[in-house]
Amino acid sequence: MPLNTFPRWSRPSLLLGVLLLGALPRAVFAQNQSNSPNVQIVNPTSPPSLAIYTLEGGKRLIDEAAAAVNKQNYAVAARKLLEARTVMNQLSNFYQSLNASFLGIDNTAADSNRRRALEAAQLRDQATFQLALVYRANNQPELAVPLLVEIIRSQNPTRELGQKAYQQLLELGFVDVPFPRTGAIPAATSPPATSTNPQPRQ
Repeated sequence: MPLNTFPRWSRPSLLLGVLLLGALPRAVFAQNQSNSPNVQIVNPTSPPSLAIYTLEGGKRLIDEAAAAVNKQNYAVAARKLLEARTVMNQLSNFYQSLNASFLGIDNTAADSNRRRALEAAQLRDQATFQLALVYRANNQPELAVPLLVEIIRSQNPTRELGQKAYQQLLELGFVDVPFPRTGAIPAATSPPATSTNPQPRQ
């Protein structure tokens, strides 16, 4: 394309462009300074039991929630249980992934991670059950029902925690058939399911 086909800029327009280009770096630099991140130093000497992604951390959150319930501080209890439930669900998934990765390579490592996945899933379901009870105590049955159904799907209706969840649904009037009944299937002794459950609805 010939040079003379480009649009011709007037002298005032060129001067304005030069002034804007000269001011741009300073403006960007000033903006970067004002938006500089607030870096927080993580203490590397924190005890492992306080780390968030540990089974001990999940147990601690459940215990803290129980203490809050005793004080009738349902808001704090719900927050602790939501955190415990979410973290334990993630932790169970992490251990399941490690179990699958080590199958056929190192069965000892695979079995260890499977056991941890089961324990994390059990803690998740315990936290979910306690959270449903907190919602009931706080007159929020509409939040409790989905959690109770989730527990039954995870644990199986024949297990103790599954039966407790079903009893809650019966008391709420959500179901009308008691379980277990005479002649019903006896309680199972198999470990709870470790499939991923829905995330908290709040």
